[in-house]
Amino acid sequence: MKGVYTIALLVLSNVFMTLAWYGHLKFKEMKWFSTLPLIIVILLSWGIALFEYFFQVPANRIGFRGNGGPFSLVELKVIQEVITLVVFTFFSVIAFKNETLKLNHLIGFTFLILAVYFIFKK
Repeated sequence: MKGVYTIALLVLSNVFMTLAWYGHLKFKEMKWFSTLPLIIVILLSWGIALFEYFFQVPANRIGFRGNGGPFSLVELKVIQEVITLVVFTFFSVIAFKNETLKLNHLIGFTFLILAVYFIFKK
């Protein structure tokens, strides 16, 4: 069950992270947002990223084998990276209609999935 909680928290964390890192590129289409100075955009992004940590830190604490969780440190990192790419892919395709998935992207994602397989292989 700790593994499920860990992955769910990592997904939530990555939703906020993606929004903080790339959301401002979409938000600039809104008139009020497009006039904000860069420092305000940075502070708003930082505020969104704060919520990332509310999910990321507990995910790592719950999931880490050293705390009684099911994952090693390397496994946690690989899970997080794959979740980041999945969340980012959905975000980019949904929010940015001009972004498309290409064959080379799918091939790269396949290699990442293989990386997960080999990281978890005992």
